[in-house]
Amino acid sequence: MIDKHLTDLGDFQTGQVILFDKPLEWTSFNIVKKTRNLIRKKYSYKKIKVGHAGTLDPLATGLLIVCTGKFTKQIEKYQAQEKEYIATLRLGQTTPSFDLETEVDKEFPINHITENLFKEALKKFIGEQKQIPPNFSAKFVDGKRAYVKARNGEDFEIRPNNVNISEIEITDFSLPTVKIRISCSKGTYIRALARDIGEALQSGAHLTGLRRTKIGEFNVDDAISIVEFEDLIKKA
Repeated sequence: MIDKHLTDLGDFQTGQVILFDKPLEWTSFNIVKKTRNLIRKKYSYKKIKVGHAGTLDPLATGLLIVCTGKFTKQIEKYQAQEKEYIATLRLGQTTPSFDLETEVDKEFPINHITENLFKEALKKFIGEQKQIPPNFSAKFVDGKRAYVKARNGEDFEIRPNNVNISEIEITDFSLPTVKIRISCSKGTYIRALARDIGEALQSGAHLTGLRRTKIGEFNVDDAISIVEFEDLIKKA
């Protein structure tokens, strides 16, 4: 596995697991494409398998596991592991995408929201449940990505996912902003959780920040940036 302490890159065809700290506005595919191109150019590979284990939205940062070569067969195993996120919610406002991709469309009162009320609301989301994914998501609906339909203004419904949230805790309560830490299963949309928390508080909410900090036993503290990876490749 390649992390920020390792300089021996090994054999990418045999397989490597690379922990990236994905920057803001990069897509997960951008990281995969950049990684593939750097490896191919450096080692003159005609082909090299590269894939990621779990998409992060462009407006999210944090841990992205990228596998190369034969290790791409392990991607499903990593995808199935529990994830941890730090989310920043803006209460009293909603957006169609449930994050900053779209403009605020509605305003709601927040004067009634206390830290204790917020803590009580969070208890409703612990455990197994059905969650409706955001319309602005990569889910397929009738053969098209949901976000394409949403951006075209189409009306459609998305089937709920079965998800499990094992932990939620407040890390900072400074209205109208609240930060929470979430441990959850594969398929959980934190943007949808923000929507649902807002509704549970008889108000509204959307994400203004999201960072994935863990996937199973992997931690973002051991991850490298794409710039650091490029430097490692050039020096190898």
